[in-house]
Amino acid sequence: MRKVALVTGGAYGIGRAIVDDLARDHDIVLTWHGTSPAPLIEANPQLQAIQCDLTEAGSAYKVVSETLARFGRIDVIVNNAGAVISTPKETFDAEVHQRILDINLLAPAALLTAALPHLKRGAAIVSISSVNALLPPNDAATYGASKAALNLWTRAMAKELGTAGIRVNAVAPGAINVPEAPRSDDLTEAFVEMTALGRIGTPQDVARAVRFLASEDATFITGEILTVAGGYRL
Repeated sequence: MRKVALVTGGAYGIGRAIVDDLARDHDIVLTWHGTSPAPLIEANPQLQAIQCDLTEAGSAYKVVSETLARFGRIDVIVNNAGAVISTPKETFDAEVHQRILDINLLAPAALLTAALPHLKRGAAIVSISSVNALLPPNDAATYGASKAALNLWTRAMAKELGTAGIRVNAVAPGAINVPEAPRSDDLTEAFVEMTALGRIGTPQDVARAVRFLASEDATFITGEILTVAGGYRL
């Protein structure tokens, strides 16, 4: 029986690569907000796409309900949807800071609560963190802090759900060039120079790590933050 994977923010960038990878042997439900998943649906008509803002009250229950209505189960949750927004110290916009925390930290927590009654032993949750949880980004401290909080949440949930046989892990990408929004040549070169493997990462690099943590090859791995950064800033 094919497992069912729910991928948030699955229409764009890393999320799209995760959907493409898992769709080979999973039934997929993806959420999207601003970027239409039409190209993905054309290539994979069996996908189910749900448009929603995961920061809105009740959205997590809507997503879980629609996933269960379509496939009857949830085996894998990938918390990929996120917000990278500049928060320079010279100004403070409370709504921007709250938005970052809402999507990067609170949305995964809400989704787990909504899905928990339906998760069976062997289910896996994988969240997309960032090396910026440990390496503070310039002018984006709240983003880094949100990912640091996500890492702690990941370990806490792994501890609390371990006896239920539910694994909770995260992947922390380094510098990744997203095809839909590529970095400039100069910035790419700067990241390459700081990366031991001598190249910038791809969404597929992250997707392969997510597949591993969601698979039966990782059945004794939980509470881990897997860095996928090519030796960035070693």
